[in-house]
Amino acid sequence: MKPQDLVVQRPEGLYCPPGDFYIDPWRPVPRAVITHAHADHARMGNGHYLAAAPAEGVLRARLGEIELQTLPYGEAITHHGVRVSLHPAGHVLGSAQVRLEHGGQVWVASGDYKVAPDRTCDPFEPVRCDVFITESTFGLPIYRWCADHELFAQINGWWSRNVLAGRASVLACYSFGKAQRILSGVDPTIGPIIVHGAVRPLNDAYRAAGVALPDTRMVTEVKDRAELRRALVLCPPSAVASTWLRRFGESSTAFASGWMRLRGARRRGGYDRGFVLSDHADWPGLLRAIGATGAQRVIVTHGSVPVMVRYLQEQGLEAEGFDTEYGDDVVEADQSAQEPAGEGT
Repeated sequence: MKPQDLVVQRPEGLYCPPGDFYIDPWRPVPRAVITHAHADHARMGNGHYLAAAPAEGVLRARLGEIELQTLPYGEAITHHGVRVSLHPAGHVLGSAQVRLEHGGQVWVASGDYKVAPDRTCDPFEPVRCDVFITESTFGLPIYRWCADHELFAQINGWWSRNVLAGRASVLACYSFGKAQRILSGVDPTIGPIIVHGAVRPLNDAYRAAGVALPDTRMVTEVKDRAELRRALVLCPPSAVASTWLRRFGESSTAFASGWMRLRGARRRGGYDRGFVLSDHADWPGLLRAIGATGAQRVIVTHGSVPVMVRYLQEQGLEAEGFDTEYGDDVVEADQSAQEPAGEGT
């Protein structure tokens, strides 16, 4: 460990030695700073949680009763001499970058982030620092996202064609973040919108935080079965492979994920359509975000770590990787696979 390092690797997770706390630990610790409420970054069992104020509802929806302290974006507290503040990461509702200042050094741990606009969360805020800890989930040049208006035109067009054909439009997506972003962008005049039981409590948390979402229903609340043939159905990926899907009769299935950029990913999943939609930064977004920090040292975590490290080194930066237990979109798929497929969940 270098004397000036404000974040180091430990078996429990990323640790701040002078502050004696962890950032998104993957094993239970006394004090944890949480960047966002996805399952690989916010785990149960910690003694004390610190998170951005907008994340409170989704954290409690996912973790239940926890000892949670919240901090408005940009407001700082000092713990054991370390000045800590949280800044928008643009990933999902309440996602934050953790800024640490101590001993003349400023470090930022970004968690997961995206730089593209998103109506459902605060936009990514570049934070100047000496050392930047970045994800690299989609850290390959092949990953480049289209503009949201193009993407939602594709989704609305697919849904409209299915309405004309008399079949339901079943769109698999992760219950937290992706589902709400889709809801914010689709055209609710095309037909009714039905959500799986795993999606509903997260929608409630978003609405409670002031995020505008169109009206949605559970399938058990639909009395006229003809409405199901006009519906857009949002559900976790696990539900597509379950008996729950039979309720809708004839349907067209699709999956919304950044992994749909890869040829063959849709086919392997057995979906009729794939929509390239991610809550992570694409390759240009990652490079733009890293550059905006002004950091001369960059630490790369989960994703395409060797590629990103090598590229940054070629650009003259001091770059290295951290081994973590963070996942990517697949972690949320695993999470949803454990959620009951029954409508009452």
